[in-house]
Amino acid sequence: MCGAALALALALACALPAAADTAPAADPALAPALVADPMLEADVMDLAHKLRCLVCQNQSIAESNAPLAVDLRDQVREQLAAGKSKDDVVDYLVERYGDFVLYEPPFNAATALLWLGPAALLFGGAGWLAFRLRRRRDEAAAEGALSSTDRERARALLAGGGTGTSHPESPESRS
Repeated sequence: MCGAALALALALACALPAAADTAPAADPALAPALVADPMLEADVMDLAHKLRCLVCQNQSIAESNAPLAVDLRDQVREQLAAGKSKDDVVDYLVERYGDFVLYEPPFNAATALLWLGPAALLFGGAGWLAFRLRRRRDEAAAEGALSSTDRERARALLAGGGTGTSHPESPESRS
């Protein structure tokens, strides 16, 4: 969505007359363009949206105005202007800062928990819930089962007759 807005802003900037003294109003949440080449700046901003700001951690380097994010954008801009590919720039930043600089880190041994953790928690929780529900059902069935002496005593009480022995401590005699 931000890429579409950037492309629209670049198209409008190219369509304006060259004699205009002021640049079009840019989105204040995005970094300002510093290069006259719109294709290079589009590549810089495309790559900047895929890289995490190491200071803010919840913003891309395109959205952050932290000094480190500005430096990273400048590094990306310089390397792309020098002719390096986007993959080369990303490889350089990952080598320097680790996989954390990427919003979508690759699947490897160091990031396996990041990728598999939510699924493991979901399946573990579902398994635990199924185990507890089965166990509760079995416990309820075991509690509901009466022994033959308890059944006979219940029949006698329902029939109106007593068992002949009255226990002062039994709950039936208290009512």
